[in-house]
Amino acid sequence: MDVRKLVVEGLGTACLVFFAVGVATLSFGFGVTGRSLSAGVVATAFAFGLVLLALAYALGPITGCHVNPAVTLGFLVAKRISLNEAIGYWVAQVVGAIVGAGVLRLMFEAAQGYSTKRDGLGANGFGGQSMVGLGTGGALIAEVAMTFLFVFVVLTVTRRAAWPQLGGVAIGLALTTVHLIGIPLTGTSVNPARSIGPALFVGGAALSQLWLFIVAPLVGGALAALLSDYLYPGEIAAPETMAEEPVTT
Repeated sequence: MDVRKLVVEGLGTACLVFFAVGVATLSFGFGVTGRSLSAGVVATAFAFGLVLLALAYALGPITGCHVNPAVTLGFLVAKRISLNEAIGYWVAQVVGAIVGAGVLRLMFEAAQGYSTKRDGLGANGFGGQSMVGLGTGGALIAEVAMTFLFVFVVLTVTRRAAWPQLGGVAIGLALTTVHLIGIPLTGTSVNPARSIGPALFVGGAALSQLWLFIVAPLVGGALAALLSDYLYPGEIAAPETMAEEPVTT
């Protein structure tokens, strides 16, 4: 196992949690977006999408920039990485998420009046922790569906036959899209590591409900890999990068 790859996955996940979960906490915990829930949803959604877009181009050439156990599972099911490599990525991602959440909490503790119990740390939740009071069944459906879409996009745009120049844009927009619908429902996980990090510091309901945000994204990621393999079996010729010149007579 290339240690450099583990460092990249850990660093990337830590950055995703610190910056994107940081925006979520500022928006909904500190209330910097005011009384407008929509402003907080949009700000947080774009934070997640833009951070991942940047990381995809910065770290993608080394590991593919999974920074998400569900994405790694999708690559494993699609037989694009080995089991040993996947296990290494999972460990690095969870450790990175915990470090990112820990540094974020340490920073916020320097803010006057901050309380993890009151202001949170961008943790996911359902039932009483959901903005719309979404129950367990609905949360499961939401997280499976959102992760399915996200991982499906990741797998399809990173095929050797796809255009690599635009892959990061598609992945970032896909993550933004699932957050736009998912934040009012569950806070949007689609990433077990992203949920584990904050939950360990927030505790309470965030920790007791954590199982859903581990199970559902993994199921969604596996389903996305199965569909990707079905739709794109084997190698498909790469699309033309330039239109053919018109024939002149």
